[in-house]
Amino acid sequence: MRKTSRLPGFYKLPASQRIEIIKNFADLSDDEVNLIKTGSLSFDVVDKMIENVIGSIPFPLGIATNFVINGRDYLIPMAIEEPSVVAAASNAAKMARLKGGFSTSSTGSIMIGQIQVVKVKNPSKAKQAILSSKEEILKKANEQDPILYSLGGGANDLNVKVLQTIRGSMVIVELYVDTKDAMGANAVNTMAESVASLIERITGGQVLLRIISNLATKRLVRASVVIDKSEVGGESIVDGILDAYAFANADPYRAATHNKGIMNGVIAVALATCNDHRAIEAGGHAYAARTGNYTSLTMWEKNEDGDLVGFIELPMAVGIIGGATKTHPIAQIALKILGVKTASELGEVMAAVGLAQNLAALRALVAEGIQRGHMELHARNIAIAAGAKGAIINKVVEEMVHEKKIRLDRAKELLKKYSEE
Repeated sequence: MRKTSRLPGFYKLPASQRIEIIKNFADLSDDEVNLIKTGSLSFDVVDKMIENVIGSIPFPLGIATNFVINGRDYLIPMAIEEPSVVAAASNAAKMARLKGGFSTSSTGSIMIGQIQVVKVKNPSKAKQAILSSKEEILKKANEQDPILYSLGGGANDLNVKVLQTIRGSMVIVELYVDTKDAMGANAVNTMAESVASLIERITGGQVLLRIISNLATKRLVRASVVIDKSEVGGESIVDGILDAYAFANADPYRAATHNKGIMNGVIAVALATCNDHRAIEAGGHAYAARTGNYTSLTMWEKNEDGDLVGFIELPMAVGIIGGATKTHPIAQIALKILGVKTASELGEVMAAVGLAQNLAALRALVAEGIQRGHMELHARNIAIAAGAKGAIINKVVEEMVHEKKIRLDRAKELLKKYSEE
C-alpha cells in the first residue's frame, strides 16, 4: 500500500494517535517512539557533544503533512518553538498537491575550502604557479581522506583569485571538495590545512586562514511549484502575492523578513536532523546578496492559466552522515521519518519546505494578515505561561482571541476568573 502524507485532520488528533500514524509511516520501533515522545538525551550523550555541559534543552518536534516532492509523499519533521510554522507549511503543501506538488533538483555536493596567502611579492605569478601545481595540491589534499576519495568524493578541482584588500593584495586558493553525503566541514578544513605548507613553497607567501566557506555556491538546491489560483483564493490573491514578492525583490528591509519566513521552514528541518543551521542561514542570506543587493530567495510569477508559479534556489550544505546528525538519536529518527537516501535529497526537501513556507506567509499577508492564525496559536503559549492548565487553557485562549487582547496580563486575569468559577 502506497504511503501518503495527506492526513486530513491530523492536527485535531490526540498526540498519541499522531505518534501512532508516524510510527506506521516510518516503521519506527517502540524505543524510537519513546525517544521522540520524551525528546530527552542522556547526560552522557550531551556531555560528549559540546564543552561545559550542564544539561540539554528540548525543542518541540512537529510533523508537516501533505508534502509531495518529485512525485513522492513526505512527512516532514520540524523542530521549532514558533507557533503556526508547521501548520502553515502543511497548508501550503496541501495547496500544491492539486498540480502535482513540488519539483526539485540540485547541483551536487561540492563544498569550497579557502586558503588565504599573504605577503606574496608577485600575486599574478603566484596564481599561475598554483594553477600549474593543481594536480600535486589535489593529491596532497585527498591523502587526508582516502575513504572519501575511494567513494568518488574528495578534492577534484581548485580556483585561484587575487583580492585587493585594505591590507594589500592577497592570493586566495579555493579547493573544490565533493563531500558526498556529509556536510563536510571537517573534511574540507583538514584538506585546506594539509596543503598550506605546499602552497607556501609554491608562492613564497604566508598562509593564514584555511577554512571552509559557508557560501556553498557549488552546492545549490532548487524547488518549484505551480499553485492553482483557486487554491490560494482566486486571481486577486495571486496578484496580491506577486505584488508582495515584488516588494521583497526590490527592498532589502522587506526581503530580510521575507527570507526569514523561508528560513522558518528550512531551519526547522535542519534542527530536526541536527544539521548546521547557522551555516545554512549564513549561506542563504549571503546568496540573497550575491549581486550586490540583498533580495528575495524566491521568485513568483503567473502562468498563462493565471496560476501561481514559485521557484527557490539557495545553497544547502547538509549531511545525513557524520557530526551531530550521526550521534544524535532523535536526528536519526527524523531522517528515518523523512526516508531520504542522500544529502542532496535532504537539501532538496528543505528547499521545498522553504518555498512552501514562503507561499503560506505571502498568502496570509495579502489575504487576512499574518497575525490571525499566528496569534491564535501564540495565545496558547501565553495562556500556559500565565499558569493555565487542562480545559482552562482553551477557555483563556478563546476569550483572548475574541477580545484580540493576547497579553500575559489579560491571560492572568482570565485564569483567575475561570479558576474561581
